[in-house]
Amino acid sequence: MPMPILSDVPAALRFLSRLPVRLPSEPREDGPPDLDRLGPALPLAGAVLGLIAAIVLLLAHAVGLGDFLAATLAVTVLVAITGALHEDGLSDVADALGGWTVERRLAIMKDSRVGAFGVCALILAFALRIGALAGLLAAGPAVAAAGLVAAVSVSRLAGLWMLASLPFARTDGLARSAGVPSATSRWGALGVGLLIAFGLIVHPIGLIGLLVASAFAVVIFLGVVRLARAQFGGQTGDVAGAATLLVEIAFLLGLLIVAH
Repeated sequence: MPMPILSDVPAALRFLSRLPVRLPSEPREDGPPDLDRLGPALPLAGAVLGLIAAIVLLLAHAVGLGDFLAATLAVTVLVAITGALHEDGLSDVADALGGWTVERRLAIMKDSRVGAFGVCALILAFALRIGALAGLLAAGPAVAAAGLVAAVSVSRLAGLWMLASLPFARTDGLARSAGVPSATSRWGALGVGLLIAFGLIVHPIGLIGLLVASAFAVVIFLGVVRLARAQFGGQTGDVAGAATLLVEIAFLLGLLIVAH
């Protein structure tokens, strides 16, 4: 792994989570993250976050808490260390779909209050993620742990690619301030993410599992792109966050189908 990518992992972790990680040589950050530079490090940072949750998953399962509780604790830890960043995006996007016009939808998305659509979206997202992890645990703890790390890693590509897939829906916000990652950054990130997923998935589940999970993730991502174009006229940080969470769920579900 090229050293520049590894050295960018702490900054990528600070962007994707609330972990207070910083190398001694790193300067203090001012302003929005440079996603063009950080792009290839995002799936690596995602793998670190997934590994933390996977350790909790394995420990909870090992002490006899059962598949459901172990999966629930792993997801709880993942939400805690990421600061519910992507869950917030999903709930905002779901609520915004209730608006009658693009302008109204964008205004709802920016509102910090959570409505019925947002609550329902979060309930379903948690149920799907926990259910998929519990199902993978039934296939084996190693399978579930590898699947979780791979899913969190690969899903962090979704936000990066979303920025280049659609124009900005509004003139302000984090997505616009972060800029559009270059093709080099995006393809580099994709390569890193696929290498991580290949290394984690092929041995315990098989190449078919990786292909099915990747296909599920791509279909869901393209669906979010189409929805955002039709409903919001482009993408926002919330749309990128929603895409990330939905891709993570889709990847886990694809793995679960093949694992059983």
